[in-house]
Amino acid sequence: MLVREVMTTGVLTAFRDDTVRSVVVKMLSRHCGAIPVVEPDGTLVGLAAVRDILLPLYPNYGDYIHDTVHARDFVEMEAGYAAVLDKRVEEIMTRKPLSVSPDEPVLATASYMGLRHFRRIPVVADGKLVGMVSIGDINRGLFFAQAEL
Repeated sequence: MLVREVMTTGVLTAFRDDTVRSVVVKMLSRHCGAIPVVEPDGTLVGLAAVRDILLPLYPNYGDYIHDTVHARDFVEMEAGYAAVLDKRVEEIMTRKPLSVSPDEPVLATASYMGLRHFRRIPVVADGKLVGMVSIGDINRGLFFAQAEL
């Protein structure tokens, strides 16, 4: 089974200059955890995931070691969320994300995802975004292809 048989097409995308706030609205409206970032011609340039949005709120690992009192002011960290929402997507996105071809076998894709602890991955053909595939898409595709209903 190939990725093209299970991937989701027509995915919502963002541009580098969009606000993080607009990406969060898209994530919430579609119940998804990542939005591909593309150029106007559809070329994939990044991926904005929930992790990318929340990571700027956390103190650096070294802050925990050197300042165990102030580095854990989680209420203060939460107050920084509004500032993250006003950033441009380009400031927080993962650049040049791992992607797969629509002609990749689904289990090879699941293997890449498992090794990197990814739940979803962009699908790219000739440099252009053509869809997204999630671990759930792969499981659903395999189930319906193999299961007796």
